[in-house]
Amino acid sequence: MQISPEIAEKAKKIKLLILDVDGVLTDNRLYYNDEGVETKTFHTRDGHGMVLLQKSNIDIGIITGRKSQLVAKRMQDLKVKHVYQGVPDKLPTFSKLVEELGLSLDEIAYVGDDILDLPILLRVGLGVAPKNADAEVVSRVDYISKFEGGQGCVREVCEILMRSQGSWQQHMDFFLRDLP
Repeated sequence: MQISPEIAEKAKKIKLLILDVDGVLTDNRLYYNDEGVETKTFHTRDGHGMVLLQKSNIDIGIITGRKSQLVAKRMQDLKVKHVYQGVPDKLPTFSKLVEELGLSLDEIAYVGDDILDLPILLRVGLGVAPKNADAEVVSRVDYISKFEGGQGCVREVCEILMRSQGSWQQHMDFFLRDLP
């Protein structure tokens, strides 16, 4: 994976990754069954990247406009502590979280895909958008993922952070242990 020096420099400082859900952790589509129950799909590599990132001492938060038991369950499975759902105006929640954690803005990365994410994307140290994000978002972020939302975008961001901070190789060494 090639990481530009500018992105690597920003990524080295990150202590918190905040994610939107729809269009970032999912493919931005809502699925309903015949009973009207909503379902979503999550990419397992995104989830594994989030687990590894937390093991690398980078915290994760979720701020999403919609509210879903599916999201609550997935974040519980991934042990994500900071989960805020049903937040159409994300900036006040973001500001409160930043204050609670005592972080500076350059220590935060945010991944968002739509215009309602811009107030946060334009404030953080590393703003990222999936490849298929809204054009207004793509034109204003620091980094555009090579992947679409729900298709590995979050995993890529997690890897960029870990590689820039030097923890990626430790994970690789663990998984490749005991090989000839």
